[in-house]
Formats: sequence, structure tokens, C-alpha cells
Amino acid sequence: MTTYTDIHGTQIEVRSDNPTNPAEGQIWYNTTNLKLRGFSLNPVGAWATGNNTTKAASANRGHGTQGTQTAALATGGGAPAFADVEEYNGSAWTEIANLNVAKAAAVSIGTNTATLVAGGNTGSAVATNESWNGTAWTEIADMNAAKSTGTGTGSATAGLAVGGTPTPTNTNCEIWNGSSWAEVNNLNSGRYALNSAGTSTDGLVFAGSPEPAGVAITEKWNGTSWTEVGDLNTARLQPGGAGTSSSAALAFGGLGGSSYLNATEQYNGTSWTELNNLNTARFALGAAGSTTAGLAYAGSIPGGNTQATEEWSSSSAVTKTIDTD
Repeated sequence: MTTYTDIHGTQIEVRSDNPTNPAEGQIWYNTTNLKLRGFSLNPVGAWATGNNTTKAASANRGHGTQGTQTAALATGGGAPAFADVEEYNGSAWTEIANLNVAKAAAVSIGTNTATLVAGGNTGSAVATNESWNGTAWTEIADMNAAKSTGTGTGSATAGLAVGGTPTPTNTNCEIWNGSSWAEVNNLNSGRYALNSAGTSTDGLVFAGSPEPAGVAITEKWNGTSWTEVGDLNTARLQPGGAGTSSSAALAFGGLGGSSYLNATEQYNGTSWTELNNLNTARFALGAAGSTTAGLAYAGSIPGGNTQATEEWSSSSAVTKTIDTD
């Protein structure tokens, strides 16, 4: 695992205060209280088994944000693609109104009552876009570029769709204003099979192609441009992703070469820290929630697909700043 000293070296920073967002293992000398100080993240959290989805599926039942741990959607998926949609209420999945267009590996953005499902694969990449109002799906303005296996973050009125395949659209990024899509600045590292967290003005994307090993590359979006930030500890394709901002994200599961992964990591705005693993290793899974209350469901496992749902509960915001005498 990459540490603070690997990245920044061993020189101790001298400052008059404590950093607002220190990295794991960071050390500094505080000239105000005359103490050598250090930071240690103390993640406390685990995955617990929830009730299964009604349908076993891979190829991403929505790739991006789709609600919370207690109010989430699973949209489309499969190979061949299907249109089924399910809603999670924190204890059980229920089938609700189908998508108008059956698709897998679409970008999903929003909540269980206001969602966009854009792009995806119907046998080839498409640009179609549908909006959910809590009752029914309506086809609305298409994306500018057809794409599959991208990711999305934000809301149904202010969303961001990132990456995807086929090339060259895997660097492409589009922003949604509630009525139409506009192309914005591209990723620095074009890829597909990635995931995301945050909003349309404060987002994070991580992992992705090329196959088979995937990458650990992480990029931050500030509403205008992308900046490469700290890499994941484990490179991967098609992980789950959750989180509310560019400084609070989870990455879990995925595929690394021929290995189905259960590794879970949390990003704090500077670096990724390894946490407790998923119970079921998988990739191409659906995901929702935050760094303290996440959700993982469905996906691909060795020999087929799974209906397994897991809930992440964490007080991983617990940190400690260590003083020396």
C-alpha cells in the first residue's frame, strides 16, 4: 500500500496549525503548540449481508450514483440487455416500472425518485437517455456521444457522465443541466469500466480500463477541469463506487486481471486507505450510498452472476491526531 512517505518523502513539515485534510501517515511540527504531530486514519466499518435482488445480473445495473443505502435503484443490466428496474428500501428489493429501452452498462445519476439512465449497451453503444420521476420512465434528450460502460455522478438536474467505450469517447465527458447534454473538458486518462463519486461540480472518478489488469488512476473534477490525484492501492476494472464528494469516496470490488476482487478502499481527498473487504468478491456490480452507509448489489462472480446485496456501515470518519510529548 502506498504511504504518505512514499509520495512525499521523510522531511517533516513545519507549520503553525494542523492541516485541514491530512493524509494517512502524515507528520508535521506545530509551532503554535510546540508539538510533533501525526495523523492516523482509524477506519471502523464492515459489510453486512442484505436481502438479494430479485434478478441476478452483471454488466452493471447502473454505473454511478443511484440513491442511498435505504433508497436505491438497480436499472437494466445483463447480457443480453434487459429493461428490469428494482427499488431497494433498506430491507428488500421490489420490481417497479421497466426502462423504455433495455440496456446494460448505462450511466446512472440521481436518487430513487429522480434518476437519469443514459447511454449503455443494447448490443452496441447507444446515446439514449431516460428520466425517472418516481413513477414512470420518460425518454428525453440524448447524449452527444453514444457510450457504454462509462460512469456518472450528480443529480437528475445537474449530472456528469464520464468516459465509456467505444473509443475515442472513452475520454469524453458531458454535463447535464436538466434539459440537455453539453460536452466539457475530457479526462486526462481516457478509459471505460471506471466508477465515480460526488457531484457535477465536485466529482471523483477512479479505476477503469485498459484490460485485463485495470488501472489505479484517480481524477478529481472541479466543475471545469480534471486533475490527477492519489491512486487507488489496488488497480481494477468495473468496481462499485459511492460517496458524496471528491473528498469522501468508496471503491469496492472489481476485476484485476483474472482475479475477482473484494477489496474496499476509502478516499479522504488526498489518499486511499484499505478497509474491510466485501463478503462476495465481484465486478460489474451496482452501487449506491456514501462512505458511512454504502450499498453493493448484483454483479459478476466466478461462474455466473449474483443477486447478493451488502450494506456498508462505517464510522470510518473517526481519525486521530497523535501528539508527541
